[in-house]
Amino acid sequence: MALSNETQKFLDSQIEYYVKEAESYKEMALEYNLDTNSVPDTAFGIIVGCIYSSFLQTFTNQNSTPNSQDIEEFTKIIVKNSKKIKESILIDDDSKLE
Repeated sequence: MALSNETQKFLDSQIEYYVKEAESYKEMALEYNLDTNSVPDTAFGIIVGCIYSSFLQTFTNQNSTPNSQDIEEFTKIIVKNSKKIKESILIDDDSKLE
């Protein structure tokens, strides 16, 4: 694995944070979309973008830049967690239907 344990733990904590705060990002996505059907996709994009920004910031803080292997590892982490992120966005919609 290319990423340090510290960076992986940081990404895991970022994913957990954004999963818990998904409703806020869904509200933000609603502000930018007139098509309510695309709100979950937009919220997912905003969340992944925020996590990616944090990922890049960790390298900037170390006066470094991620290499292709680092980016590939980041992508794998996002893919592995994409279902969890998507479900966190959709879960509040489901609870409102009940």
